[in-house]
Amino acid sequence: MNTTEKDLRPVLLFPGQGGYDGAALHQARARHPEVEDVFGRIDTVTVELFGRRLSDVLFGDGPVELPRLLEQDPWISQLAVYGSGLAAHRILTGRGVTPAALIGHSLGEITALVAAGAFSVENGARIVARRTGIVAEGAFQDGAMAAVAASAERCLHLLGLLADSRLAVAAENHDGQTVLSGPREAIEHVRVIGGRLGIGVVELDTPFAFHNPALADSGARFAEFVRGIARHPLTVPVLSPILQRFYAPEEDLAGPLAAHFTRPVRFSAAVRDLYDAGERLFIESGGRAALTSLVTKTLAAGGGAPAEVTVLATLTAGHDGAPALAATLRTLHERGQAEADVLPELRRRLAPTLTDEEFEAFWAAEGTDVVALVTRMADAFRGGPAADGSPDGQDPVTTTAHGTAPAPAQPARPSPSGEPAPARNAPAAPADAAATPATAPPTRSELFEAVRTLYAEALEYPEDVFTPDALLEAELGVDSVKQVELLARASQLYGLPARGSDFRLADYDCLDKIVDLLHDELSRHSAEGAAV
Repeated sequence: MNTTEKDLRPVLLFPGQGGYDGAALHQARARHPEVEDVFGRIDTVTVELFGRRLSDVLFGDGPVELPRLLEQDPWISQLAVYGSGLAAHRILTGRGVTPAALIGHSLGEITALVAAGAFSVENGARIVARRTGIVAEGAFQDGAMAAVAASAERCLHLLGLLADSRLAVAAENHDGQTVLSGPREAIEHVRVIGGRLGIGVVELDTPFAFHNPALADSGARFAEFVRGIARHPLTVPVLSPILQRFYAPEEDLAGPLAAHFTRPVRFSAAVRDLYDAGERLFIESGGRAALTSLVTKTLAAGGGAPAEVTVLATLTAGHDGAPALAATLRTLHERGQAEADVLPELRRRLAPTLTDEEFEAFWAAEGTDVVALVTRMADAFRGGPAADGSPDGQDPVTTTAHGTAPAPAQPARPSPSGEPAPARNAPAAPADAAATPATAPPTRSELFEAVRTLYAEALEYPEDVFTPDALLEAELGVDSVKQVELLARASQLYGLPARGSDFRLADYDCLDKIVDLLHDELSRHSAEGAAV
C-alpha cells in the first residue's frame, strides 16, 4: 500500500460494554462543547422515555465511574457508553479528522452506524434504550459475561466440558481472550473450572448477557422496533465484526441489528481484515482503551507488524495520567491529519486575563452560542459595502467551533432560473444595479432543488436524504450552528438581506420550511425591486 502519513485516514473504533471513563469524559466536557451537545440530544430521549436527564447522572457533582452507573437502571450505563463514543467522534471530526471506516464492538456497532449517518443521535439513543429493555426481559433475567484468557477454540472445549447449552461464545477479542455469555450461575461455573485449569476468568462490567442463541426471540422483537426508525444512507463505510462484512450504504438494518443478539463479535478477525486491506491507523472513539489493546494484541499474534501500526485512544487517561484525547489530537495535527487547537490563541485574543482552565470552562458552556453569534454577525454584514459579506472588502471569514479561516472563493454556479449566479467572493455589484430589470424569482420546485444541492454539497450527504420533511437536527444530525451557516449561504446565493433579531431558527427545522421561507422572501424582494 503506497501511502504517506499525511493522507492516511484512520479507522475509528467504537467500544461496547465497559467503554466508559467518567473522569476523562468530565475533562473533555470542560474543553469541548461537542460533549454537551451530544448528551443534550440524548437527554431529550431519556426525559421522554424515563423522565430523567442522563446528564444529571453523569455530570452532577463530579465524575461518576462505571461501577456506580451499573448500580442504577441498566439504560444509564448503556447510554453513557453510547454517548461517550459519539462525543469522541464529534470532537475528532470537528478537528478535521476524516475516517476511512468505522467499526464497533457489540453495542459500539450501533454507535458506529449513528456516527456514519444511518440514524440521528436521538434515534440511536432510542435504539440503545430499546435494546437494553428487550434483553432485560429476555431469556436471562440474571445474565453475565466473562472474559476468558484463552482462544475461542479452547473455550469451546471448556463449554463442552461444562455441557451447559445456555453458555455461548459472545466475542473473540484476540487469540488470547474470548468472552462467554450466559446465566450468572453458569458463568460462575466457568470461573471455578477456569481457576482449576489455570485459565484466568474475569467478569465484565455489563448488566446483562448479550450475544447468545437463547436471545433469538428478543432479536425478533428488536428487529420489529428498528424497522419503525427513520433510516438514512451511510456516509462512511461501517465494518461489522458480527456480520464479518461492510454494511451496504442503504441496507435494511433491522435484520442485521437483530442478529447481534445471537451471533458473536469476531473482533480479531475484523481487525486482521482491515490490516490486510492496508489500514495502519486506528483510533478508539470512546471511553477507556480496551479496543486499542485488542488491536495491538491481535496483530502481534496474527503475524502482522504492530510496529507499522499507530493505535490511539481518546476518552481515557494516558500512561502519564494526562488525558489521552489531548495527546491524540496533537499527534494527528503533527501528522497533518487534524487541525490545530486554537483555544489557547482564542483565549489570548478574547480573554487574556483568564487562565486556560477558566477559558476552557467558558468555551465548553458558551462556545456553541459564540459561534452562532459570530455567524449571525457575518450574515448581517452582507448588507454592507462589500458584496462578499466583509465590511472592508477583504476575504469573508468562515467561523467554526475551533476558530476562523478565510473562506475559499467559490466558482460561479447556475441559479435555479438558469442564469449564472455570481461567485461567493465576486466583486460588489455596481451602485446602479437596482436600475436593471428585475428577473422573476425561481419557482418553488426550482428553489427546493437548488437549496437541496447546496446543503448536500456542504454536508457531503447524498441529496436523497434531504426529503422535504426530514428534520435537520433530530434526523440528519445537523447542529444549530451549521444550520445558521447553511441558511446564510442560501440567502447570500439569492442576494437576500439579513433577517431581523426576531428570527427563530427553531421554526425552520426541515428543508420544506426553509424553502418556504426563502421563496416568500424572494417573492417580496422581487416585488419591492419592481416597485423601485
